[in-house]
Order: sequence, then C-alpha cells, then structure tokens
Amino acid sequence: MGIYLNPNNVNFSRDLASEIYIDKSMLLSVLNKMINTNRNLLCVSRPRRFGKSMAENMMAAYYSKGADSRSLFAELKFGKDPSFEKYLNKCNVIMIDMNGMFNNKESGYSTVKFFTKAIAAELRDAFPMVEIRDTQTLPDMIGAVYQATGEQFIIIIDEYDVLVREKVSRDEFAEYLQFLNGMFKNANLLPAIMLAYMTGILPIVRDKIQSKLNNFKEYTMLGAGSLTEFVGFTEDETRSLCERYNMDFAECRRWFNGYHLKDMDIYNPNAVVTAMLDGEYGNYWAKTGSYEALKDYILMNFDGIKDDVVAMLGGKRVKVEVMSYLNTMTDFAGKDDVFTYLIHLGYLAYDSVTKSCYIPNYEIRCEWVIAIKESPDYAYIMKMINASEELLEATLECDESAVAAALDNAHSVVMNNLTYNKEACFQSAIVLSYFYARSKYTIVTELPTGKGYADVAFIPFVPNVPAIIIELKNTAKATAETALDQIKSKQYFVGLEHYSGDILLVGVSYDPENKEHQCRIEKFIKE
Repeated sequence: MGIYLNPNNVNFSRDLASEIYIDKSMLLSVLNKMINTNRNLLCVSRPRRFGKSMAENMMAAYYSKGADSRSLFAELKFGKDPSFEKYLNKCNVIMIDMNGMFNNKESGYSTVKFFTKAIAAELRDAFPMVEIRDTQTLPDMIGAVYQATGEQFIIIIDEYDVLVREKVSRDEFAEYLQFLNGMFKNANLLPAIMLAYMTGILPIVRDKIQSKLNNFKEYTMLGAGSLTEFVGFTEDETRSLCERYNMDFAECRRWFNGYHLKDMDIYNPNAVVTAMLDGEYGNYWAKTGSYEALKDYILMNFDGIKDDVVAMLGGKRVKVEVMSYLNTMTDFAGKDDVFTYLIHLGYLAYDSVTKSCYIPNYEIRCEWVIAIKESPDYAYIMKMINASEELLEATLECDESAVAAALDNAHSVVMNNLTYNKEACFQSAIVLSYFYARSKYTIVTELPTGKGYADVAFIPFVPNVPAIIIELKNTAKATAETALDQIKSKQYFVGLEHYSGDILLVGVSYDPENKEHQCRIEKFIKE
C-alpha cells in the first residue's frame, strides 16, 4: 500500500461517511466493461464541484490492491452487480493528483519529475525484482514492471489539465505533454494499461500540428454519453434529497437545474448538497474559484460577444461552434471559443440539438450579473437590471405609462440599429428589463398556450403575486390594444392550467417609425 501506488480506501470511507452521499457506484460497472478493451482510455471533464474526485476515490477503493473494500460496497448498488467480484482489490492502481503535485512540488523539480520521483520509490518497494532507475520516465518504469512480471496497471489522473490552465513555462508544459504522449500514445506500453481515467475541467488539448491523445474517449459538458448519469446529480436524485430535507423541489430546479445532457437534467452536486445542509437556496457558485474566468473572458474584444451576452442575460440561446476551441488557455480566436470554454466551466450550458448555449439557471445568472457589474462595457445593462424592480412594481400596479416609458428605455439601450426592430430582440429586451422578476417568477418565452404561443409568461413561485402574460406587437399598424385583444381571443391564459390565481394581461406595442411603446394592462381572474 502506498500513497500513489495502490492507495488505501480512506478517502472513499470519508465520502461514504458524509451526511449526504449519493450512490454513483454503478459507474464501476460501466468501467469494468471497458477494461482491457479498445475503449479503456477515458477523459472525463466537467466543472468544479461536480464530483470528479469522489468518483476517483471510489475507483481507487474498488480496484486498488492496497485496500480491502468489500464491506464499503456492501450496501451500494454496485455491491450487488454481477461484475463486482471481478476486479475487487485485484489491480495495481497509480493515482496522481495533478493539482496537489503542481502546488506541492519540491524546489528544483518540474511537476512531472516530482511525481515521477515519488512514484518510482513506491514501485521499487512493490516490485523489488525489477530495476527502476532514476533516469527512467514513468512510462518506462511501468513498461519495465510489465515486461518482468506481466502486472498491469490502472492509471487515475485527477485534474489532468492543471498545467493547461495554469501559467507554466513552455518547457514544463511541453514536458507534461511528452509524459502524456509517452504514457498513452505508446503502442508498446498500452498492453500494460488495463484502464486509464483522467479528469479535468477542460477536454484534451488539441492543436493544428499534433493531435493530443486522440485515442482517448472524451466525456464532456458537450456530451457525456454513457456516463451522463454520473456527471452530477440527476433530477430523481435531487428530488429525493428535497423530500428528505423538506426543501421545495420546484425552487431547487429554478436555482440549480439547466444542464441537459443526453436525455437527463443534471444538477451541480456541490450546490444541491450545500443547499440541503444549509436549509436554504443561495448562490454557492462563487466559492468554486472560477469566477475570475467568467469576468475576464466575457470582456474580451471579440466581435458579437457583448450582444450575445446581453441576449443570454435576457433568456435567449445563441448559436455556438464548439469544435474550433483548442482546449487551451491561450488560443482563443473568437467568441465561439470563449463560449465553449465557459460551457466547460459550467457558466453556460449547451444544447446539442440546436447547437446553442445559454445561461442554465438562476444561480449562474446571478454570477453573470456580478461579473458585469463593475464593467463600463455593460453599464447600460446594469442600469436596466437595477431599474427592473421598479418596472415590475409598475406592472403589478397596472401603471401603463410607467411601463411604456421603461420599455422605451430598455429597447433602445439594448438593441443596436441593425437588430432594433426584430421581434426576437424586442422579446429579449423585454425579458432583460424584467430581470428582478426572476426573484418571484419563472419566466417563459414562447409558452404554448390556448390557440398559440404567449410571447412572455411570468409564472409565480411565491404567494400573493399574479401571473403575467405579455404579448408584443412590433409594427406601425399594431397597437397595445391589439396585443391585449390577441391574448384574450387566443386564450393564452389557458396554458397556465396549474395556476388558479389572478393574471395580468399586458399588451405592448412598438412603433418602429417613432420608436415609441404603448402598454395596456388588464386584470383577469382565471376560473
């Protein structure tokens, strides 16, 4: 038993002892099917606090010869799986925490040389019959052990991308890429590797000259395939926790839902667990340490980035080309690369069907507002956001002139001359100008209801406030009265079948010639 070679199961025991532990042990059943196949090299990337290290602790506890973990799995799902006995504590495991190695390396050592030295000492103890020389690389050492004994290895690398994300010297970065290629692009060494499992925030580095580790199967926030249910908490798992801790699940969905992978809604485990233990919902994302990335990158001077940020703050989805990003911290060529990076960080979610990105939930939306708050580039947006409470209040008081005046300002400051008259942009401006309403309402655009689609619907999740349906008209001939009549004639309120309280019907018109808004508001009691 060592620290890096064949570790014990203490970390996994501590995970199991947590007040909240969600059983993700069936990941091991999936991995067992990959061992010693042509699918045995995996890179699993996901945002901070999404449970990457807990998965690796579980893997080490199950596979490592340095542990006796039968009792730990007795009550878990995988403990009853047909493949449970096959590899239980029968494998040589090398586990490398790249973040720990990078931050704690001895003076005079590169990160690679530091962990090579540490693992070499443990390999000598475990395999005294094999000559392990200080001049050898770690791949060479593993190859020597395999050649002499036939012993294979499972390689687990946590936060493999630390040296990609940190500002290290070109030489140290090149040495690390050489290590990865020597370990996993070496045909002579691959028979010695039963399974390789790397995690990080970013997918594997790509460039125009050399494909880095293209023999790895990648599972990312763009698509996690067969590992989707292990990326974070599923909706069923989250709902179960809300029932256990007597927390409102609908409110939990509003705060933390929004990542949709394959056919599943995925929740950030850290945020959900913290909310359950604290007994209240709040913004826990700022504590993950990646806030500065959001702030820095949305201020980059790339064409269209500011307009798209405004659109997403207004609830829209924007098209994104995710394949151009090289997964580095230096090769950002445009807004698509920035948005793809923010998808991997979790600040945006990705819709693989429409090839678009969006702000996933209320918690993350709050982070975006914090990020733009002090930027002069977004001062006009912050002015709208700060005024949004007054706009909601004016709407609830049926003050038609105040609402029209506020929308005049919102429409003009958000949209440039090319997009000013487009109805979709008009809708986005409306939603953004009601930003504060998200503290009381779920805002839905294009809600299927009655005989058509309501442009914007505000569905309350707090008591004693009415629902709101807004219809927009964007032509010189249309009036606010026309918009209001359409709500009533097409019975848009029918779509709120689960809501029985008062509804405010809001008709808004915009005349593109004089650039003025009109507003009509009526109260409606839904039977």
